[in-house]
Amino acid sequence: MREIEDSEERPEEQGRRRAARRHYEPLFSDWDNHPHDEEPHGDDFDFLSYPPSSPGHPADGHDAFRWEPAQRASQESSGGYASGAGSPWYPAPRAEPAYQPQLTDVQRALREGVVTVPRRERRWVVTVRELAETLLLALLIFLSVRASFQNFRVEGASMNPSLEDGEYLIVNKLSYARIDLGMFDFLPFVSSGEHHLWGSPGRGDVIVFQAPTNPTKDFIKRIIGTPGDTVEIKQSGEVLVNGNKLQEPYITGTTNCNSNQCIWEIPEQGSADARAKCDADTCYFVMGDNRQNSSDSRQGWLVPEGNIIGKALITYWHAGGPELDLAPNHSVAADAR
Repeated sequence: MREIEDSEERPEEQGRRRAARRHYEPLFSDWDNHPHDEEPHGDDFDFLSYPPSSPGHPADGHDAFRWEPAQRASQESSGGYASGAGSPWYPAPRAEPAYQPQLTDVQRALREGVVTVPRRERRWVVTVRELAETLLLALLIFLSVRASFQNFRVEGASMNPSLEDGEYLIVNKLSYARIDLGMFDFLPFVSSGEHHLWGSPGRGDVIVFQAPTNPTKDFIKRIIGTPGDTVEIKQSGEVLVNGNKLQEPYITGTTNCNSNQCIWEIPEQGSADARAKCDADTCYFVMGDNRQNSSDSRQGWLVPEGNIIGKALITYWHAGGPELDLAPNHSVAADAR
């Protein structure tokens, strides 16, 4: 008859049971799981042994350090453990990555061999190109200035004392520039036709124009009558515009008129009379400041606006030497009678 054992295990039996259990070691993959071993619980891990035991090898003594796992051959081939029969077990040393210095983009490109050094151009090619660019720029500047300003030399004494013979001046060719606004007819507050950008020729302006009697010559005179004015010269030398006497401190000599005509009617702008008298829509009456020695509109011709080159701006040569001064443009006033 069997004796029934007490359900409570003795302390020494519990110690042996705990000692028989292996300690978990992640480096070993072939540790044996005996079906009769119980799962550890509580603080059983404190009593697990190391290294784990395997069949044919005791769990204690010096032989434990010569334990070889069952899968050592495959691990040796993969580099997991140190090889050698009978050698102690230890993991293979980890290969540290080689030191890689920090490289800049240029150094990396040089090392990879992708940098392309441009071939140096020939010196004469660069010189010719720069010379061509300089000449082209100078030509553009010259044409721009030429289209805006032009210099003239005064010949004769018809403008004394305002301008002397041999004096040089610069004429502004943009003073009376016109623009055609016909393209803006669809706008309600814009009138079509040509309009002056800065202003139209005014009484007292000194202008340079192509002579109506000889287009190959350029004259310089002062505007006295504008479209719609009536110019009259008295026997006393007074000049009347629309019945009002002009104040002309800039003239020299006495203003005379032809015996046949001393009154001139300047036609209205755009009228048929204007096209008949000066072959243009706008005509101007001009005279020189040296009234006793000037060929001007008193001889019966008027200046079409299309013949006007520009308005005198500055003088830069006077009496044989450089002298900068403003051109003698005056605002001609008229005394009401």
